[in-house]
Amino acid sequence: MKKMGSVSAASTIIQLFHVCKQFSNKAAVVDITLDILRNQFVFVCGPSGAGKSTLLKLLYLGEPLSEGQILIEKINLSRIRRKKIPFLRREFGIIFQDFKLIPTKTVFENVMLVLEAKGKIDKMAQKKVNSLLRSVGLENKENVYPPTLSGGEQQRVAVARAVVGDPKIILADEPTGNLDSVSATMIMDLLKKIHLRGATVIVATHNENLFRDINARIIRLENGRLISDHLQEQSQ
Repeated sequence: MKKMGSVSAASTIIQLFHVCKQFSNKAAVVDITLDILRNQFVFVCGPSGAGKSTLLKLLYLGEPLSEGQILIEKINLSRIRRKKIPFLRREFGIIFQDFKLIPTKTVFENVMLVLEAKGKIDKMAQKKVNSLLRSVGLENKENVYPPTLSGGEQQRVAVARAVVGDPKIILADEPTGNLDSVSATMIMDLLKKIHLRGATVIVATHNENLFRDINARIIRLENGRLISDHLQEQSQ
């Protein structure tokens, strides 16, 4: 186990400086300063209400900052123009605990939407979606609708949707929270593969079993505060 020290700016993809988020009379995130490296696998852990989900939302501007600064690829989120926000979000693949799939669109259409938003609607884009669905074991489900799928299958669609645009950063908010152990293992294996392909992966979770057997950075929050930050390395 190694404590995190200072890192060079050239190796970072996300930087937070004294970040705070206040909701009415409750402080959800309190004075967090840290750097996240390119191609790092990061777990943000802590009990319910620790500020994990809020921290992820701040990164993709799902919530505005109350204080501090966040830089994504050296872009200051406090200064970004509103019309530029959709372009910034294309740097992210986001996996939600409740999937957020469109129930009236097929599995294929849910994943294809990401590429359509980028203006990619040709046969190569369609082949990419089909290939990705095969890789997550859903090659026979492309024409079905999300409500007919199991929770594990819906989450695999959500993972496919998150990665189809080749984002630099994957944010996963309790991605296994509603899944059985077999489905949870499959989702984590998919995230590991995505990481090996070069993405920075940040997983918010209260389940410490997820990172017992993985080389990763572990950031712990409690009552919105950063209480520990270390690298976990498994013995070979």
